[in-house]
Amino acid sequence: MKERNDNFIFKSSIIISLCIFIWALFFKKSFSIIINNALEMISNNVSWFYSGLMISFFIFCIWLFFSKFRNIKLGDDDSKPEFCNISWFSMLFSAGIGIGLVFWGVSEPLMHYLHPLGMQGGTESAKAFAFKKSFLHWGISAWACYSVLALAIAYMHFRKKKPALISSLLIPLIGEKRAKGTIGKIVDILTIFATISGIVTSLGMGTLQINSGLNYLLGVPETKIIQITIISIITILFLISACTGVKKGIKYLSNLNMFFAVLLLVAAIIVGPFKQIITNLGSGMFNYFLALIGENNNIFLNGAWYKQWTLFYWGWWIAWAPFVAIFIARVSKGRTIKEFIAGVLCVPAGFCLVWFAVFGTIGMNVSSGVANLAIQKIETAFFVIFNEYPMGFAISILAVILLFTFFVTSADSATYVLAVIASNGDNNPSKIRKIILGIIQSILTIALLFAGGLQMVQNASILMALPFGIIMLLTMIAFRKELIDSEVVEGKFELQKVNNKSTRQKYREGVYNIKSTQTRIRKIES
Repeated sequence: MKERNDNFIFKSSIIISLCIFIWALFFKKSFSIIINNALEMISNNVSWFYSGLMISFFIFCIWLFFSKFRNIKLGDDDSKPEFCNISWFSMLFSAGIGIGLVFWGVSEPLMHYLHPLGMQGGTESAKAFAFKKSFLHWGISAWACYSVLALAIAYMHFRKKKPALISSLLIPLIGEKRAKGTIGKIVDILTIFATISGIVTSLGMGTLQINSGLNYLLGVPETKIIQITIISIITILFLISACTGVKKGIKYLSNLNMFFAVLLLVAAIIVGPFKQIITNLGSGMFNYFLALIGENNNIFLNGAWYKQWTLFYWGWWIAWAPFVAIFIARVSKGRTIKEFIAGVLCVPAGFCLVWFAVFGTIGMNVSSGVANLAIQKIETAFFVIFNEYPMGFAISILAVILLFTFFVTSADSATYVLAVIASNGDNNPSKIRKIILGIIQSILTIALLFAGGLQMVQNASILMALPFGIIMLLTMIAFRKELIDSEVVEGKFELQKVNNKSTRQKYREGVYNIKSTQTRIRKIES
C-alpha cells in the first residue's frame, strides 16, 4: 500500500510537471495571460491574506518561545542534535535564502533609496526608508514563516513518529486516516508544486544574474543557449550533491557556501565605508523593529507599491516554505523548541540584516549617475556598483562563485525534499527519484525563462503561494491543538488516574492526551 501511495504521488507530480512544461514552452502567450490574470485577481482581492499570515507566523513563534512547551525536544527526551551549530546554521542559511541574497543585496536598497514611496529620492529620509523596507522583506518575517512550518514537521516526525510530510501536520484536525488518504495526497502533491514554484523563482534569478555577471566581467553573451548551459552544468553538480545525502554532500557544500558568503561580506566591509555601514545598520534595525508589525499592514494604505514589492516577497517566502521547512526539520532533530526558534528565527535573519546594511550602504555611496545606471538592469547592479570600488573585479568574481554555490545548495536541498515527499516521507529516498525530480525543476526553470523571463517566474511563485498559504494557516491551528491536547511538558510526571490499558500504554510511551483519556497529570517538583 505504501509503495502504491508513493508511486501515485511521484507519477502524478511528474505528469503535471510535464504538462506545465509543455504549456509554458509551446504556448507562451496563453500561459502568460493566465498567470498574469490570476496574479491580478490575487493582488486585488487577497493581498490582505498574505499580510495577515506573515504577521501571524511571527506572533505564533513568539508565543511558542515563551510558552510552557518551549523545552520540548524535537525527538525523544534523550536525543541530541545531529549537527554542530556551525553546520546547522550553514544549512539553514544556504537552503533558506539562496541566490536572492546576492541578487537583491545591492539592488533593492538602492532602488528604494532612489525611488522611495512618498518622498524625494537620494535623501536621508529615503535612506531610512530603503533600509527599513529591505530589512522588512529579508528579516524576521521570512524566517518566522519557515520556523512555524519546520517546527511542526520536526515535532510530528521526530517526536510523534509520523512521516516527514506536510499532510502529517493536519492529523490533529482531520485525523490520520484522511491525512493518509485522498486529502493528504492532494496536500503532498500541492506541496511538491509549491516547492517547485519557489525554487524555480530563485534558480531563474540566479541563472540570469550569473549570465549577466559573466557578460559584464568576461564578455560572455547573454543568450538562452548560455542560460540553458548554466542550468545544465549546475544541475549535474546539485544532483551529485543530493544523491550523496544530507550528512555528506549537502552538509559540506553548505559549509563551503557559508565560507564564501562570509568571505564576500568581509571583503565588502573592507572596501566599503565602515562608519556609514555601522550607522545604517543601527538606525535601520531600530526603525525596522519599531514598525515590524505595522509595516506588514501598509499594503492596505499604499496598494500599488506594496503589491509590487512586499506582496511578491510574502508570496516568495510562502512558496519556499515547504521545501525549506522540511529540510530545516530534517537537520534540527534533538533541539528544543526554544533553541529551534532562537536559531532559525534570529541567526539567519540577523545575518541578512547585516548583509543588506553592508551592500546597501556600498550601493548608496557611489555617484547618482552610477547608481541610476546600476538599477536599470538589476541582474548587473552588483557588478556595476563594485566596479567603482578597489578590488571590485575580484569581489565580483567571488560573487559569481557564490551564486554558483547558492544555486547548487538551494537546488540540492530542494531535490532531496521533493524526493522525500514523493517517497511518503522517507528520509532516505531513492537516487532515481532525486535525479528525476531534480531534472524536472531544472526543466521548469528553463520553460519559465523562455515563457516570460524573470517577471513570469516571480508571478508564478506568488500565484502558487496562495493555496499553500491556506495549508500553512491550518498547520498553525493543528500544531497548537496537538501541543495542547498532548499536554507534553518538560519534567517528571505522575499518573493519578488511568481509565484503560490503552491509556497506560500511551503514558509509558510519553504521550499524554487529557481530552481523549480524561487522564490527570500532575507535574512533580524535582
